[in-house]
Amino acid sequence: MGCLEVSSYTSRAVICNRGAYLLEWSVSGKDIILPGDPDRPTWSGMAIMIPFANRIKNGEYEFEGIKYSLPRNKEGHAIHGLILNEEWSITYIGENSVSLEHVLKHPDYPTELTSIIKYTLVEGELDVEFIIKNTGLRSAPLVVGAHPYFIVSNDWMINTQGEILMCETVNKIPTGKLIPVDLNNTERREFDDCFLVNGDITLESHYSTIKIIRHGMPYIQIFTGVPNAIAIEPMSGAPDAYHNGMGLTIIKPGEEKNFRFTIKVLRA
Repeated sequence: MGCLEVSSYTSRAVICNRGAYLLEWSVSGKDIILPGDPDRPTWSGMAIMIPFANRIKNGEYEFEGIKYSLPRNKEGHAIHGLILNEEWSITYIGENSVSLEHVLKHPDYPTELTSIIKYTLVEGELDVEFIIKNTGLRSAPLVVGAHPYFIVSNDWMINTQGEILMCETVNKIPTGKLIPVDLNNTERREFDDCFLVNGDITLESHYSTIKIIRHGMPYIQIFTGVPNAIAIEPMSGAPDAYHNGMGLTIIKPGEEKNFRFTIKVLRA
């Protein structure tokens, strides 16, 4: 496994070929993302999730009359996509940006999927772009996501714009029902929940203040299971979208889909 470094002024990032994984991102020498571990990519750093984000119930789904069975975790569900441990090839590297490509051919996914992840650094910002093309012969279900862990102090607060809806879940699987909530005034300090959020998201603590701006990724998963960090995961669809249809994209042969988010450091 290899990793490479890109930088722009005071921003520095390290990206690994395995999983197109963001191992490190710092601004002015201060870590914004919790430094990662390629052997446990969804517990630090920032993992990329394709062609589904978070869980698929029981690791099984049916698409166009064909049943598929995905690898399962200890809970009995498929989780975090199919590319976490796959090697990606570098298609472009510049002083402040890098693009990586992977061709997914999996017996339990209906088509061949070619994915490009482009990381771009500018002063105090990280931009992440997904370019997903169906290079196979059949249509397929698609959800993409990213799993960044932001370092926080204990006084963290999340502020959002617009309406916020929480996915009702049973055993961490969304039922398809959405419940209005107010994240800005919540007193909860523990989350493993999915939300539909229309506007930008700001995460503020004594440690730093960051803003997440999303395009085509209206869902987020918030997870607080790692000390001194919080995962705010931009996603194009909800967990188990292959069943509940929440945010699910159907990508047709020859079709290309684009998704993007930007993390701005307002205070480091």
